Amino acid sequence: MTLSKALALAGAFLPLPAPAQPIVLDWPVDCELGTTCYIEDYVDTDPAHGRQSDYACGIKSRDGHKGTDIALLSFETQTTVRAAADAVVLRVRDGMVDDPKMPNVTDDNACGNAVFLDHGQGWRTLYCHLKQGSLSVAPGDTVTAGDPLGQIGLSGKTTHPHLHLSVYHNGALVDPFRPNATASCGEEQEMLWAEPPAYDRASLITAGFTDAIPSLPQVTTGKARRHTLRPDQPIVLYGHAGHAEHGDVLTLSATGPDGEVFQRKILLKHPQVSQMQAFGRKAPAEGWEPGEYLGRAQLTRDGRVIAHRFAHVMIE
Repeated sequence: MTLSKALALAGAFLPLPAPAQPIVLDWPVDCELGTTCYIEDYVDTDPAHGRQSDYACGIKSRDGHKGTDIALLSFETQTTVRAAADAVVLRVRDGMVDDPKMPNVTDDNACGNAVFLDHGQGWRTLYCHLKQGSLSVAPGDTVTAGDPLGQIGLSGKTTHPHLHLSVYHNGALVDPFRPNATASCGEEQEMLWAEPPAYDRASLITAGFTDAIPSLPQVTTGKARRHTLRPDQPIVLYGHAGHAEHGDVLTLSATGPDGEVFQRKILLKHPQVSQMQAFGRKAPAEGWEPGEYLGRAQLTRDGRVIAHRFAHVMIE
């Protein structure tokens, strides 16, 4: 069976309650939460179309999302992915390019370069979006918890560097933060993590580039987002935050072919369920240098990163 067929089969089942003796998972990425990485999205516990909810009844998920996304704060960082528990390597995929433009990505290879592990007793884990050529294991290899599998990359369906980790038991998707899928959302229960990561309700729902300060409705509907701009147009970056608290700091920054375009720190003074902030610059007299521009919206609390989003725009 090919890797793509195995992944399709594993993802075809609905979440079921985990058994009485669950697997214990170590943290699978060489990074420090809140400093060099953050949890971007959790498993969607409300897979009804158009709705999403994470295990704590928050909004840090995407519709139908089937894993935990551990994202990096930089495109340049070389970060190792490690086995979360002792296992035998079932399948691997390598050879897909690391490109946020996602060339030749389909539903069958959206996971990108990947490693699929069998931990016994029906437990399996899947590691997606690994860097091309970085895989250090092959089918049939035996690994112990903490052994390197590869590095985080940009392969498959992703626009930024992150590990997508999915956990399965007997073919059923299991949320490692909420293994008992029949429990009520937010109900306290034992997680599968050896050391459960802390949860932050605040999130960055989206970030994007545009050519003028947008309204919140324009951001939420997607009408504000621009994928291309002219050299003579302003460059504006917006960030849409959810459940931010008083004292949180939203940093909006942009870089281009000539280096930094701007960086703006915005102190959020009033807690709101939803709020949008934006900042930008007018084009210089000679116009912006053509090429790709990268935006970063970062939400911090007491110096700790709790949410982050990248944005891209081409100046043509």
